[in-house]
Amino acid sequence: MKDYGTKMDLIFKLTVVALYGVSTCCALLDVSGIDPKFSAPIANVTVPVGREGVMTCTVHDLYKYKVAWLRVDTQTILTIETLVITKSERIAITHTEQRIWQLRIKDIRESDKGWYMCQINTDPMKSQMGYLNVVVPPDILDYPTSQDMVVQEGSNVTLTCAATGVPEPTVTWKREGEKSVTSVEHSGITSHDGAMLHIYHIQRHNTGSYHCIASNGVPPTVSKRIIVTVNFQPIVRVSARQYYAELGGRVALECQSEAQPNSINYWMKGKGEIILQGGTYDSALEDHVFKVTMKIVIRLERAADFGVYKCVAKNSLGTTEEAVKIYRKTSKTKQVENQVIQQSNYLGSTTFIKNYTDNKINEILLSASAAASSGLSSLRGVLSGGTLLVVAMLGAMLNL
Repeated sequence: MKDYGTKMDLIFKLTVVALYGVSTCCALLDVSGIDPKFSAPIANVTVPVGREGVMTCTVHDLYKYKVAWLRVDTQTILTIETLVITKSERIAITHTEQRIWQLRIKDIRESDKGWYMCQINTDPMKSQMGYLNVVVPPDILDYPTSQDMVVQEGSNVTLTCAATGVPEPTVTWKREGEKSVTSVEHSGITSHDGAMLHIYHIQRHNTGSYHCIASNGVPPTVSKRIIVTVNFQPIVRVSARQYYAELGGRVALECQSEAQPNSINYWMKGKGEIILQGGTYDSALEDHVFKVTMKIVIRLERAADFGVYKCVAKNSLGTTEEAVKIYRKTSKTKQVENQVIQQSNYLGSTTFIKNYTDNKINEILLSASAAASSGLSSLRGVLSGGTLLVVAMLGAMLNL
């Protein structure tokens, strides 16, 4: 380091000679009784790229000695007194009462980072150094950062975020709406740290916007949005699977479907008759998923209008359907369902409703037995189907 300082001292002296002549140089060096000193060390400076960097050198008792600024790593003299030696227009020198000498570098670049030396041309030379640190706000590179993508449900997906900056940025992944960043919908994991986000066995709920956020303490923080679209076979839901109506009546059918890519939706009668007329069709795109609601009113004018109807959704990944059935309800059936028979010969005054489905028989019998044991005066069943069960001999069946 001593040899390096001697070399810098020689460069400085030769420059002074070139600028001011031998007599000025020697006169400066022969000044007696004057001992200029540094009043304070040079503070290290951190400057964001593009701003102005200021290095300050404070001296006292300078008298006719001269102060110079040098770039250490390139051994370049930048200024001597108020004269700028370098050709860079970004370099300037200011001073206050020959005491405070400030090296100013405008429009700081990363290449300006390094050690800078303030010298006094005494013999031997006096000098001190300060470090200029240049920081760079984060930036996200277009490549190899992931772009918007379309993937198949069940596949493994990796999102990449390439960020630069000084110091090196940290990368965090988040989704809009604080949704899960994993394939588990309600995992509670709403963020991920790291340049890569791996989603294994991706699901349809993973469709949406992902934000790659880069920060390093140097404002501003930056982010990039990546839209992931997950393709999947349609899903279909119906509001009810069974309907009952009379001949001449009407039944409103409704179903909802979700798909990606968009699906073709229609109603079918039986095994293959597509219903082309009537009904409403509402389509919406929510969270990059196509959602369709279909409604249709079936006019039951003929016996053939009863039976199975299917809601069908089809896209490039497959076809999904859900079936509903309309049962015919005759006037006689309606009468029987509402008929109430008063029985006084069994269990005192006991009331029975005549219409029950086959799978309720055991439940009815058990209820009747319990009623008999506890002396209850009435028993009611629940209607849940179309099969008629006449309970005229219920008491005899229970050996009452």
